[in-house]
Amino acid sequence: MRIALLTWAYPPEKSGLTRAAREIAQSLADAGNDVCVFTMDRREDSRDGRVSVIGCGLPEESFAAGLRKVAGIGHLVAPFAFRQAVAREHRRAPFDIVEATNWYAPGLAIALTGPAPLVTRNSTPAATSAETVTSLRDRFDRRAAMLAERIAARFSKALISNTQLHGDKIADLYGVAAPSEGPRHAVIGLSLPPEIVARGSAATYPLGEPIDLLFVGRDEHRKGFDALIMALRILSRRADAGMRDFRLTIVGVRAEEVGAIPASARARLTCHHRVDEAALHDLMETAHVIVAPSRYESFGLVYQEAMMFGRPVVACAEDPSARLFIGESGAGLLAKTCTGDDLATQIQRLIEDPALRAHYAAASRRAAGMFTRDTLAEQTAAVYRTATGSKGASSNASSSGLPAPVDMAS
Repeated sequence: MRIALLTWAYPPEKSGLTRAAREIAQSLADAGNDVCVFTMDRREDSRDGRVSVIGCGLPEESFAAGLRKVAGIGHLVAPFAFRQAVAREHRRAPFDIVEATNWYAPGLAIALTGPAPLVTRNSTPAATSAETVTSLRDRFDRRAAMLAERIAARFSKALISNTQLHGDKIADLYGVAAPSEGPRHAVIGLSLPPEIVARGSAATYPLGEPIDLLFVGRDEHRKGFDALIMALRILSRRADAGMRDFRLTIVGVRAEEVGAIPASARARLTCHHRVDEAALHDLMETAHVIVAPSRYESFGLVYQEAMMFGRPVVACAEDPSARLFIGESGAGLLAKTCTGDDLATQIQRLIEDPALRAHYAAASRRAAGMFTRDTLAEQTAAVYRTATGSKGASSNASSSGLPAPVDMAS
């Protein structure tokens, strides 16, 4: 098939959304498909292995770029820019299918007018951060984004969600069929890059002290960053009073964005705004514990990466994906609520107990390898066949929440 994939950003830009986009694109290309990624974070075209990357970024001083800043109306600019770019490439060589993320509906115009059928893969919806929006302007803007997502989902020929629980949430939010209600809404987990699989599989668990904690994510309420910083303050006081010492490394946030914290907490903190893949793998390998206190994740790639490295995870029970991947697999501990107190309590258990760290590290290693590029490509292609009405459209996409682990050595 010839496939267009719409994404807001693509590596080397760092985020869960960009990593997911690359895994989807590369898995489909490895399976023999012709894949073009259309991305809004650049204006130049390039190649990423077998994948063509087409820049759709708007000139900074253009009328369209200015219009994007207008509340509500601005959400229509990018979808029509994406459609224009896809239509131009479609005239050169027609696409069989277009896939887009649900987040802020970049595929909205294509869902409504073509030039090819749209499949929407559901990441975290705009509505999940609505509670952090306070001004009237921002509330209106968020409502417009949610409406755009809902319309795009309803006019999509098929939907993909990362887990059963996430699919059910999307169904309630957008008023579409749930995964259990038919082949139009499939459940497909995301894969990890081969380089992470290879590096993580070979990583041994670190010894010695202080205990290294690692957080990868943005300064967002959804990511539980507020609870993380409060837990840092609490644990620093306890370490000063005699608890085993620790260090916290944050990837994705500048040091000045952390805000005012006590000197003892600041001394235990290292921040990296951006790191390349090799440096991130180094940090994963040296970490004793991965702290990922998200309030909501559509999938949670950081959970999968932590398990691939065999690292215990401290997550939050408020997140259904954490309950699924960390709680049910026994790969770590869950804070009851995403607060500094509850998070600090669970982190402290792992800081002070080497045997407990070893227990959860072993469980994390056993839970690794549930999703591969081969299964991602196969199941995604089945959804595409459903969307286009092609023969052989009986989907192999999983309708369960937690697939059986795959032996990465086989």
